[in-house]
Amino acid sequence: MGTEAEEHPHGAAVVTDGFGLKGPRGWAFREVSFRAEPGALVAIEGPSGSGRTCLLLALTGRMKSHEGDAEVGGLALPRRMAAVRRISALGQVPGVSELDPAFTVAEHLRERALLQRRYDGSVRALLRRPAERAATSRARIEEAVAAAGLDLAALPKGERTSVRDLERLEALRLSIALALIGRPLLLGVDDTDLKLSDADRAEAWALLRSVAASGTTVLAVCSEAPADALRLTTLAGAAKPTGESARQPAAAESATRETAADPADADADAGTGTDTDADGAAEAGTAAEEPSDDAAPADAAPDTTTASTTEEGAADALAETGRA
Repeated sequence: MGTEAEEHPHGAAVVTDGFGLKGPRGWAFREVSFRAEPGALVAIEGPSGSGRTCLLLALTGRMKSHEGDAEVGGLALPRRMAAVRRISALGQVPGVSELDPAFTVAEHLRERALLQRRYDGSVRALLRRPAERAATSRARIEEAVAAAGLDLAALPKGERTSVRDLERLEALRLSIALALIGRPLLLGVDDTDLKLSDADRAEAWALLRSVAASGTTVLAVCSEAPADALRLTTLAGAAKPTGESARQPAAAESATRETAADPADADADAGTGTDTDADGAAEAGTAAEEPSDDAAPADAAPDTTTASTTEEGAADALAETGRA
């Protein structure tokens, strides 16, 4: 029973309080406070350049935060970034984790299964017979492909279809399947609704809901969040937000105001470098009310809005990861 529980872990809870990341020319994001229970669907909504992807990468342990507190699966950020990376996985994030257009679907799946077995497998698993290891890899691939709703037989050339020949939705499904091979507790997906028709967008969100329903916590960057997701809204200007914690009936209101940040003070590395001095600290106030019988249902549309960011700060922070 214990082995089965390890192979099918529950999702990771995500908790942040005043979370922020600063780039050389300003804040990529700041004053992010929310709570998402295991298996929640969290939509990071906002315009391009508002720090959406930086927030996604910070919460999955790929970028170092500089302000506030955050925990993912009980692991504190940024101190336990490496541990958070081990329990999380990314779908396609341009410049960070991308599909190779020259590879076929089968090549991508086999490569990811091989890397998973080589770097994340237990010593006991590595000592298994080759035939047994191959069967385990095939089972992992089939499970991930099914969970991502990727119909290999419906592709133009089946599993031999090149990534460059995939439709946008199918490429999204493939990137999620690759991430799910590692059975992560937290899945991060960037540009979820980019260049999708209304029908394809509905399918994409249905897919992410099913992944969340299976127990994996999902963080999804988008331009427009669905009504049933915990919504985090990033803004490029001053914000007076309202919101709820995921799966919590209590409503909460918060107001934040950011002091202008002097670019000369932002001398820190936003990716894996050292901590910065937050000279442009924000003044914040919060007010909360207790749950009542009239509170919104748990699956209603929670919403949390982050404080202001600068487009330059978000761009600089992303440049630290190689995504300009």
